[in-house]
Amino acid sequence: MIFLTHNKISVATHIEAVVLPSCGAISTFIGTTRDNFNDKKVIRLEYECYNSMALKELEKICLQMRNKFEDLGRVCIVHRLGLVPVCEASVFIAVSSPHRAAAIAAAEFCINQVKATVPIWKKEIYEDATSEWKENKEFFRATS
Repeated sequence: MIFLTHNKISVATHIEAVVLPSCGAISTFIGTTRDNFNDKKVIRLEYECYNSMALKELEKICLQMRNKFEDLGRVCIVHRLGLVPVCEASVFIAVSSPHRAAAIAAAEFCINQVKATVPIWKKEIYEDATSEWKENKEFFRATS
């Protein structure tokens, strides 16, 4: 399950989407907007992407996860687009599996791959009315 949304991410709904009777573990990652960066007060983030390309990359990540980790149940990746206020989720990942080790490792692998390969761009908007598009260091290392 892969989603790009302009709406607030419903964590509970997406956790329920990965529940399976055969899986005893669900591992999640939630990336939220923090209120600071390098001594600047952040008031919100703004995300943009090329939807079809981002969705293709998210699909690739799901396939990589299935090849790398045995016995995964369901995978859910949600990335928010548009404006994301402080304390709200920008990205949500949930992975179910029969045992915790695979779920935890797969969730970590997933967020690292999302950051490294998915073309989603982030702008930080500061309290002083300035803003800055942020370079995704993981993405540039992976594409260099």
